[in-house]
This record gives sequence, structure tokens and C-alpha cells, in this order.
Amino acid sequence: MKKFISKIYLALIIILLYAPILTLVVLSFNSSKTRAKWGGITGKWYVSLFHDDGIMNALYTTLVIALLSAVIATVIGTAAAIGISAYRQRTKSIFMGVTNIPMLNADIVTGISLMLLFIAFKFTLGFKTILLAHITFNIPYVILSVAPKLKQTNKSTYEAALDLGASPIYAFFKVVFPDILPGVISGFFLAITMSLDDFIITHFTKGPGVDTLSTKIYSEVRKGIKPEMYALSTIMFLTVFILLILINTNPKENKKTEHIINSKARKVSKLIMHRLIPATMVVVIIIGGFVYSKTNKTVDSKKQLIVYNWGEYIDPKVLTMFEKETGINVVYEEFETNEIMYPKISSGAISYDVVCPSDYMIQRMIKNNLLSKIDFDKVPNIKHIGSQYMKQSRQFDPTNEYSVPYCWGTVGILYNKKMVKEKVDSWNILWNKKYKDNILMQDSVRDSFAVALKSLGYSLNSADLDELNAAKNKLIKQKPLVQAYVIDQVRDKMIGNEAALGVIYSGEAIYTQKENPNLEYVIPKEGSNVWIDSWVIPKNAKHKENAEKFINFLCRPDIALLNFEYITYSTPNVDAAKLIKDPDIRNSKTAFPDPKDLDRCETFKYLGTKYDRIYNELWREVKSK
Repeated sequence: MKKFISKIYLALIIILLYAPILTLVVLSFNSSKTRAKWGGITGKWYVSLFHDDGIMNALYTTLVIALLSAVIATVIGTAAAIGISAYRQRTKSIFMGVTNIPMLNADIVTGISLMLLFIAFKFTLGFKTILLAHITFNIPYVILSVAPKLKQTNKSTYEAALDLGASPIYAFFKVVFPDILPGVISGFFLAITMSLDDFIITHFTKGPGVDTLSTKIYSEVRKGIKPEMYALSTIMFLTVFILLILINTNPKENKKTEHIINSKARKVSKLIMHRLIPATMVVVIIIGGFVYSKTNKTVDSKKQLIVYNWGEYIDPKVLTMFEKETGINVVYEEFETNEIMYPKISSGAISYDVVCPSDYMIQRMIKNNLLSKIDFDKVPNIKHIGSQYMKQSRQFDPTNEYSVPYCWGTVGILYNKKMVKEKVDSWNILWNKKYKDNILMQDSVRDSFAVALKSLGYSLNSADLDELNAAKNKLIKQKPLVQAYVIDQVRDKMIGNEAALGVIYSGEAIYTQKENPNLEYVIPKEGSNVWIDSWVIPKNAKHKENAEKFINFLCRPDIALLNFEYITYSTPNVDAAKLIKDPDIRNSKTAFPDPKDLDRCETFKYLGTKYDRIYNELWREVKSK
């Protein structure tokens, strides 16, 4: 009975460990881009994976950083451990305590500290700063691995070697090093693991155009993880799995015929299985990275443009077309939220040339003198942007001098017609107990408060404490009905019929309706948020003329159409809208709502740091209930 229970227990552990990985492997063969819908078996994501420059660059950057930082950290950490071991016990304890602090520290503290240090010493954030950061946080782990082995070494043997005439270096490598080698190897592999696994420290110390897999995946959260990432993860898992099998497999020996078996042949077999094949796999990966890196262009600093944009917010073909037409090399970096983007711009740590913030953040950047005025003589294609969108932009850019509208949309309710039979025209349906555990809310303070404020008849830019507290109380009352507070997951959950109602951006709604025809989008009668994301040029941009060429290029109707078709968010380019071939999309009220619906909508405004703090405190109260 005990054996049976232990087997069941072991099976449950294996299921818990490998069920997520199995799910990922299955999704890598799903022809549909969304995890919520099975579209049949395909291998196209594995093909497109190797054509995706962003993912492949991130992969090889991750591997190179991990290998280099592990090697350097192992050398420094081993030397440090040897030095510490030579001290007296009290001094040794102090030094070991100091080296342990980085491991006990929160990663975010280490990441921010390193970023501030690099900024203070005028380091340009990029590959070098990531490498330095990884070396720094890897060293303590190497020391931790090597120090116990040094305790086990016999000092008398080392001293005897010296007495016999060996030099200190020769005696060390012949006597001490073989004893501590297992600790050195453990430290090396631990350093590689920590480097591959790191996200937070990399996030704070990386510069434009440099991504590791972790930062690349995180930047895609707004639109959802690409299926190519599932394919890459499957390949990585299988590679590690095969390596583990090869390294831990021993050739079987038959006792009856053991005297016949050639021991030399057995050694050769073990050498092939344990060393040659794994080493070949590693060499192939390294050579592949070297060859791939050679195909990338060398960036001429004068013919360069550093773009900072939302994840999955431009058609990659557009960047290629711009480079071919202008000869300007684009260094492209993505951010996840306005709040993550803003500190990088305000710190001046990186000189971005063109950035795409949202309305209220542009207002904040103008107020804090972070933006340059755009020379519209160099952006003649601005004529294709509808006058109504330029007028709307004056709510955050009063003189229309600092920004050019790129995408716009609304926030509304997406509902499943098979699950919701009544008329949906008010935010108040999100408080209907009939839909308990079938409601999805945005995990965003301003978006969630906008829903509550508008349902109460207030402005979504309210700075009245009584109104804000009323909105807070209403959100707390709603919380037991909410299935989840989500961001990009609302799309997949609604496509998969996992919820009846969800608060969503109109561009996301267009995509979901393509995948699930039972979904309908509505702007509630109380009004909502109409948002505009626009291109701006930071004050410290080094390539302002190139930035203006880029903005002008994006305002071209054919280019704006490509971007609209790729990201599905509404375009303010009225001439591009006329080029949309699909009449259902061209006449879609989701993509292009009636003016009367927009009249009830407001644009978010920057309310100042005081009200940022108040909104965040009230939101924490909602989430903590």
C-alpha cells in the first residue's frame, strides 16, 4: 500500500512539473495564434522562428551573456573564495556575510542600484552594462560553491608540495585545484543558470536594441506571447532533456559476457555519449550564433534611429522598408507600459530618438520639458492625419507641436452573445450578480477607475476625493463578481468562451471578433476613454532629423495601412482608412465608432504626482479586499 501511495505521489509531482511544459509543446504546433482556439496541427511557427530577427537576437544575446558572465564570474569568484579562506575565522565570517548580501537582496534593489551606478559613471546602457551586471550578481554564487570545497582541502599537502620545491602556482594547480574543481564547476553552472533565468536586473541595465529572452517575452505581454516563443521554448526544453539523458546514461554491462567486452570500447562509448555529443550540440549553438550575428548590419551612428515603442506595435516589414528606402539603420526597443517608459526618458540614461507614449503621458512629458518640438516642414505627410484627431490631441498637446497621432481607440465592453442575452449598453452590467465569475476587468488603476467613475456619472479624470472614494467602494463591491483582473489575457479568455463580459481595448476587440464571431463590442452609454498613442521626439534625441523622416514615413497612407492590418488598432490616417479592402473592417463601428459615441468619451489627462499617489493607494485598497 505504501509503495502504491508513493507511486501516486511521484506521479502527481511529475504531472505538476511537466503538464505546463506539455501544454507549451502542444501550443507550439497549434496553427491558431491564440492559445484559446485549436486551429489544427502545423510546424509553421518553427519555420518562422528562425526568420524572426528579434527572437533570434534575444536568444543568442541570452546565451552569450550567460556564457561570458559565468566564465568571468567563475574566475573572479574562485580567486575571491581562495583569498577569503586565507583570513582568520572572524574576518572570513565578515567577508562571507558581505558576499551573501547580494543573494539575499531583492533583485529589483540590485537592478536599480546597478542602473543608477552606470548612469552616475556615464555608462551607456547596453550589452556591456548587462554583462557587468550579470558578472556582479553571479560572483557571490561562485564563492558560495567554492568556499565549502576549500574547507575540505588539506593545507598540509599544499605545504608539502612547496617543501618539495614546487612553485606556489604549480602546487596550487596540482594539489588544491583538483580538490576544489567540483565546487568551481558547480559555481560555473549555477552562474549560467542564474544568468539565463534573470529578468529584473537585465530589465534595468539594458539599452536599446539589446534584449534577452526574458525581456523580449515580457515586452510582448501587451499583445500576447508569440507562438514562435512556444516553438523556441520547446526546442530549448528538448535540447536540455537530451543533454541530461546523454550525460547520465551509462552503457549497460552484461555480467555473463563482461570478460568479452572490450573495456576500451566501453570507454570510447562513454566518451561519445558524455562528452562528444553534448560538446557538439554546444558548439553548433555557438557557431550558429556567430554566423547569425554576422548577418546583422553594423550600425553607423550617423545613419541610425533609436525607436522606443510598445510591444508588437508596428509591422516588422515597415522597419525593413524604412531602412531600405532611407539607408537609416533602426535600433528598435519595446516597452510594456507608459510608467515603465517614462523613467528611462526622464533619467536621460538612454538617448531615444522617437518614442510612442499615450496621451496623458505626453502631457506629463511636455510639462516636464522632456520633448522637442517637431519640425512639420520635414513631416509633409501629416496632411493624411484626420483633423479630428489633431483636434483631439490638443487635450494633451495644446499647440500640436510635440506629437503626431499614430493609433487610437476606445475602451469598452466585449461580451459573448451566447452567454449574455440582455442588451449591453451600460457599465452597470459589470455589477450584475447574474454574471458572477464571468466578468473580466483590466488590471490597470486608471482603466478600472474610469469604468467605475463613468458608471457613477463622473469624469474619468476626476480629482474629487468623494468621487474617487465612491468609485473605490463600487469596485470593492464588484470584486466578488470578477473572475480575474487581466491585461492581455482578456483576449484569449473571451475567444475561448471562458468569460461572458470583459473590459477591453477596441483594437483587441477587433482581433477577438475575427477569432470568435459570437463576440460583440460596445462603448457604454455613460461614455468611456478614447485614447491616442502618438509619436514624440525626446529632448535628448541624437538623430532628430532621422526621427522626423521616420514619423513622415509612418504617416504615408500605404505604410499606415500595413501597420493597421498588423496591429488592428484604429488608424488616425484618414487616407489609409480609405485603402482598407475588407468592407467589414472599413465600416466597423469597433474600429471607427460613430462621432456621437466619441462625444461621450474623454481622453486621460495627467493629474500630477499627488493624484497618481491617491489613485494608486485607492487601487491597492480595492485589490487587497
